[in-house]
Amino acid sequence: MKHEDYMRRALELAEMGRGRVSPNPMVGCVIVREDKIIGEGYHQQYGKAHAEVNAVNAIENQELLEGATVYVTLEPCAHYGKTPPCANLLVEKRVGKVFIAAFDTNPLVGGKGIQILKDAGIEVEIGLLENEARWQNRRFFTQIENKRPYVILKWAQTQDGFVAREDFSSKWISNSASRQLVHKWRAEEDAIVVGKNTAKYDDPALNVRDWVGKNPLRIVIDSKLELSEDLKIFDQAVPTICYNTLKSEEKGHLHYVKMKPGFTIDQILEDLFQRNIQSLIVEGGSYLLNKFIASELWDEARVFTSQNKFGAGVAAPVINKPASETIQVLEDRLTIHYHV
Repeated sequence: MKHEDYMRRALELAEMGRGRVSPNPMVGCVIVREDKIIGEGYHQQYGKAHAEVNAVNAIENQELLEGATVYVTLEPCAHYGKTPPCANLLVEKRVGKVFIAAFDTNPLVGGKGIQILKDAGIEVEIGLLENEARWQNRRFFTQIENKRPYVILKWAQTQDGFVAREDFSSKWISNSASRQLVHKWRAEEDAIVVGKNTAKYDDPALNVRDWVGKNPLRIVIDSKLELSEDLKIFDQAVPTICYNTLKSEEKGHLHYVKMKPGFTIDQILEDLFQRNIQSLIVEGGSYLLNKFIASELWDEARVFTSQNKFGAGVAAPVINKPASETIQVLEDRLTIHYHV
């Protein structure tokens, strides 16, 4: 096997942590001796052991670690957080060489892990499959480098370009397979937001039902607190934030956050950044989606187009970026657009 093969395996392992490690990055680690994998692991859950620790612990004969080659998708951490520094562990085990896919731009690490390894005489090579590693952890890098969550716009539209009927009703535009896919996405991201009209007319629960995984933080924007507290989003079942201009108050799982009149999208994202939210799905409606698009504060758009036609109604947002991917979901067409 080539060095790239071992790192690709580490990336495969890292992917297994998706939806469970935020706000940490997904990381995978493979340990090789004499062209044979002797240990591998990944960061499985936030607050628990990191990838390097799990890979080391998978090796029954710890003496095999001396002089071994380590492939890790992100620079080993150098600070004491919920777990000890992984760079120190690799030094302690006297590994011979470490291949690192991507430099960790988190100021808490930022080259410190690499320096610990080099100071111990361990050979370090950085940049093996770097683009793949940064793309895999684009949510993490967006939060660290742009000081805001990674923003995913999502909507379903009819073949003739509407997201709702004239009375604002929209159930159901997409098919059951598409809706199940949306629940998978919810389980993978930190938070989900809707505007006042979507909460009022659709009464969405915004939780994970057709998939196995955690519920995202629910967010609704209701500036003047005009929504009925009988709506599902206020049912206290899931931690929920309501951005408004009238009050700050905590009631169980429901947190009212007072903003200044005329508050903007970037101010909401700044507040979410302060709350360590790494990713956000914007589920609508059209007004809120257009606000994100106009502000250019989005990273990815996932658009379902069904074969249904409304003839009239609420127009779908328009993305002026070509689709990077097109996927057929039964009779629905899913297009994925990237801002960068």
